[in-house]
Amino acid sequence: MAENGIAPGTPSWVDLSSPDVDASVQFYGALFGWTADEGSPEFGGYRMLRSNGKMVAGVGPIMNPGQPPVWTTYVSVDDAAATSEKAKQAGGQVLMESMEIGDSGRMAMLQDPTGAVVGLWQPNQHKGAEVFNTPVSLTWNELSTRDPEAAKGFYSSVFGWDPHTHEGEEPYTEWHLRGKSIGGMMRMPAQVPAAVPPFWLSYFTVADTNATVSKAQELGATVMMPAMDIPQGRFAVLTDPAGATFAVIGPTPQ
Repeated sequence: MAENGIAPGTPSWVDLSSPDVDASVQFYGALFGWTADEGSPEFGGYRMLRSNGKMVAGVGPIMNPGQPPVWTTYVSVDDAAATSEKAKQAGGQVLMESMEIGDSGRMAMLQDPTGAVVGLWQPNQHKGAEVFNTPVSLTWNELSTRDPEAAKGFYSSVFGWDPHTHEGEEPYTEWHLRGKSIGGMMRMPAQVPAAVPPFWLSYFTVADTNATVSKAQELGATVMMPAMDIPQGRFAVLTDPAGATFAVIGPTPQ
């Protein structure tokens, strides 16, 4: 059953694990205009980030020593425990077994066979983001991996995704669910250091990519991939001051 318009098997939420939650709230507040709820000690100081009062993402402290700052993608599921078992059968690892998060829902953390980490979210009171595809909200989730074929098998088995690959010099795969495009995948470029594991990248819609990149740099972000045009618009990949990578995409300038 779809929750809040979010069908099971669809990316529904992203959150940031940060070494300094207050600094991250300040950075994204200045960049996107997001506001942050007060964090509850019951949930380790985790805070909801909002745009015009609507929940768009979350931020919390890094919980495991040695974990890098990262934006995590969560996929909505009917049963986090059952989906975790599917992941094991498909060659993945369960990094965190299904656990209850108050009355918000249940979560689990998986690592796919290629090394990328993805979260599961079984909604209760918290359904996921309240707005998508509008300025400063989540619009796309993309897997970068060194083994796209292994990833195709895993995500198809676990979530029922149908990979549609656009061939070319740099093939790109769209994940489809019941005929709808819900995410993407690309092969990690050879120049990416071997120490960098496969990862899911979160894209946020912006009104002006160039202006957002300039503002991000003023606020201490690093440009990982300069703004460039694709059929869907102009995008850029940034690393925030804490070290977490994210992307922004907006209209192609006329």
